[in-house]
Amino acid sequence: MSNSADTPARPGRSLRWRPVRVLTAAVFALAGLIFVTSFNTAKGTNLRTDASLLRLSDLIEERSHKNAGLDETTAALRRQVDALAARDDGSTKAQDERLRALEAAAGTTEARGPGLTVTLNDAPPNAQAAPGYPEPQANDLVIHQQDLQAVVNALWQGGAQGIRVMDQRLISTSAVRCVGNTLILQGRVYSPPYKITAVGDRDRLTKALAGSPAVQNYQLYVKAYGLGWKVDEHRAVTLPGYSGTVDLHHAKPVG
Repeated sequence: MSNSADTPARPGRSLRWRPVRVLTAAVFALAGLIFVTSFNTAKGTNLRTDASLLRLSDLIEERSHKNAGLDETTAALRRQVDALAARDDGSTKAQDERLRALEAAAGTTEARGPGLTVTLNDAPPNAQAAPGYPEPQANDLVIHQQDLQAVVNALWQGGAQGIRVMDQRLISTSAVRCVGNTLILQGRVYSPPYKITAVGDRDRLTKALAGSPAVQNYQLYVKAYGLGWKVDEHRAVTLPGYSGTVDLHHAKPVG
C-alpha cells in the first residue's frame, strides 16, 4: 500500500443537478401536489362513491320545493294585486273585456271546459322487446324531451285553450326540458309518470294526437317496448292560471 504522499489527489466534486434528477424531483413534487389536492377535495372520502351525486340530487329536490313555495307566494300576492286593481281602475267595460281576453290568451287565468289528460311513463324495469323488434337500448325505455314536446305541440295544434304539464300551466315562454330521466319545468323538477292535461274540444284534441308524426313515432316504442301511454277524457276540467313571473329575459350584444 502506498503512503498518502504517493496517492494522487482526487479532483474536487461540485454538486450538480443532472436533467434526470431534475425530472425525477419534479415528478415527485407533482405527485405530492396531486395527493394534497385530492385530500382537500375528498376530505378523506372516496371520490368514486355516489355521495356527491346524492348531495346534488338532494340540492335539486330542495330547490324544487323552495320554488314551489315561492310560486304559491307569488300567486297569493298576484291575487291581492288584482283585487286592488279591480276596485277602481278607471277603465271602461270594453277595456275590461279586452283585458280579460288577453289574460285568457296569456294563460294567467283559469281555463274551464271539456278536455283530456295524456299520461306518459317509462317502460317497466323488466321490459322485453315485442316479437319482431330488436332488443331495447337504455334510451328506448325512458321518456325523452321530444316525447313530451310532441304531445304538447299536438294538443296546441288541436285547438287546446290551455295546457297543464304536471301541476303547472303552460304559457308562451314555458320550456319543456328534460335532464336525464327528469323533467325541469319553470324551475321545478318532476319524475315520470308525466301528466299533460288540455282543455278543449275532445274530438279535435284526440284527432290531433293521432295525426302527429312525432306522437306516432312514440307509439311505435309503446308497442315495441312497453312505454306508457294513456288518454283519459274529461267532461269538465279546470286548469289554474299561471302564477309565475312573466318577465322576459334576453341577451344583449357586448360592446
